[in-house]
Amino acid sequence: MLSSIRLAIKADEKSYSYGQLTSSALTISKLFCREDTTTGGETKKYEGFGSLKGARVGIVAKPSAEFVAGVLGTWFSGGVAVPLALSYPEAELLYVMSNSDISVLLSTEDHSETMKTTAAKSDARFLLIPPVLNSTSETVTNNQFQDDSFGEDGKLLDDPALIVYTSGTTGKPKGVVHTHKSINSQVRMLTEAWEYTSADHFLHCLPLHHVHGLFNALFAPLYARSSVEFLPKFSVSGIWRRWRESYPVNDDKTDNPITVFTGFVMAISNPLRGARKAGTVGEPLPGVEAKIVQDVNDADGVGEICVKSPSLFKEYWNLPEVTKESFTEDGYFKTGDAGRVDEDGYYVILGRTSADIMKVGGYKLSALEIESTLLEHPTVAECCVLGLPDKDYGEAVTAIIVAEAGAKRKRDDESKPVMTLEELCGWAKDKLAPYKVILTRRNTNIVCEIIHHHADNILCLFSAANTFANMGELTPQRHGKGNKRGFLLK
Repeated sequence: MLSSIRLAIKADEKSYSYGQLTSSALTISKLFCREDTTTGGETKKYEGFGSLKGARVGIVAKPSAEFVAGVLGTWFSGGVAVPLALSYPEAELLYVMSNSDISVLLSTEDHSETMKTTAAKSDARFLLIPPVLNSTSETVTNNQFQDDSFGEDGKLLDDPALIVYTSGTTGKPKGVVHTHKSINSQVRMLTEAWEYTSADHFLHCLPLHHVHGLFNALFAPLYARSSVEFLPKFSVSGIWRRWRESYPVNDDKTDNPITVFTGFVMAISNPLRGARKAGTVGEPLPGVEAKIVQDVNDADGVGEICVKSPSLFKEYWNLPEVTKESFTEDGYFKTGDAGRVDEDGYYVILGRTSADIMKVGGYKLSALEIESTLLEHPTVAECCVLGLPDKDYGEAVTAIIVAEAGAKRKRDDESKPVMTLEELCGWAKDKLAPYKVILTRRNTNIVCEIIHHHADNILCLFSAANTFANMGELTPQRHGKGNKRGFLLK
C-alpha cells in the first residue's frame, strides 16, 4: 500500500504527498467536466476517453505541485497536456496555442491575469489551477496511482497524452505527440535502466516544457514512487548547495559517490552499472533498437543514428509529411545525429546531420526560426544565424547581419554603428524566448564580407583578422535581400 503521506513533490519549502497530488488532480478533472471544451476551430483530431475526449490543454505554471496536478488532471479527463514555457513571449505562446488547437489554458494564481489576457486572444478558455492542499484524508494504493497516472490499466494506451513543442529545421516549433503507451514505456525503461526506487530523492532543475525535464526528472521518478524537489530557478551554485545539504553532517561522503554518465536523448546511455566509456553515449536502453544508416557510398561506418522503441513519439502534430520523412520504412526514427558504433558496441556522436540546429545551453534551437524573426527588423536586409563554439554553452547564437542600404547611409552620416547588439537583443526579446536571443555576454562587432560559395556554403571575409572563415557545407544559407557587406553579432 502507498500511504497518502508518502512524499511526492517538494517546492517552495512545502511538501506534497502522492495522495494530495491525486486529490488535486481529481479536483481539476471535475472542473473540466463542468466546462465546454469545444473550440472555435476545426473538429478535434482525436475523440478519446473521458470528458475532454482528446482536447488539448495548455499548462502554464512554474515548477510546482500545481503543474504536476494540472498534467495528471488533464490525463484523468482524457485530455492531451501541452506544457507551455513561462519564458515564451505572447507571440510564441499564441502560436503554440493556435497550432495545437488548445481548448483550455490552465495556470496558477501568480500568472492568472497574464494568462487570462492571452486566452482571450485565442479560442481557449482559461481555468485556474487550485492550490494543492497540504492535507488530505485520501489513501492511494501503489497500483491506483500507476493506473490513473500512467495508463497502466490499458484504457488510454493508444490515446495521445502529451504534446511537447520542439524546434525543427522547418523553423517554427513542431508539436511532438506522445501517447499514454509511449509515456508508460519510457518511464518503465528509465526506471529499469537507472534503478529508480521509492528511496530516491530527485533535484529537478530542468525546463518542464522539454522532454528531459518531463520524462527523466519527473514522470519516471513519480512512476517509481520517488520524491522530486523542484529548484525554483536554475542555478549552478544552488544545485551544488542542495547536494551538499543532502549529506548528513557526520556522513562519510566517500560512501556516497556521485555518478556522472553520458546519454543520448532517452534511447541510448552509458550504463549505471558496468563500463562507462568517455567520449561515447553508451548502448541502447532496455527495449530500444538502434542502428547506423549510412549512405551507399560510405565505408567508414559513419551514418545517421536511427532508433526504434515503444517509447517513441507517435507523430508530429498536424504534419503528416514531416512525420513520414522522419521515420524509415521499417519504423526507425531518424535522429538527425551523425555517429558510429565502436568496437564495444558503444555509440559515438559526431555531430548533427544538419547545421540548421544549434545546441545552446542544453536547448536545441532552430537557426531558421531565429533568422526569420531577425528579418522582421526594419534595419536587417539579410542574415545568417549559426552556432559558434562556446566553452560555457556548447554553442553561442551568432548572427551575421547585412543592414539595409538606407540604414547604413544614415548611420554613416551620424558616425554611428549600423546596429548594436543591445538594440537587436532588446528588439528580439518580445519575439523570441530568452534562450533563443543572441548571447549578450560576448559583444563583438566584426565587419565582414558575406560571399556565396557553391549552393550550400557561405564564405566570410573578416576584415578585422584579414582571414577567410569557411563556415562549412552544412551551414545555413543567408536569407533576405541586400548588399554583401555585413557584420557579425555574437
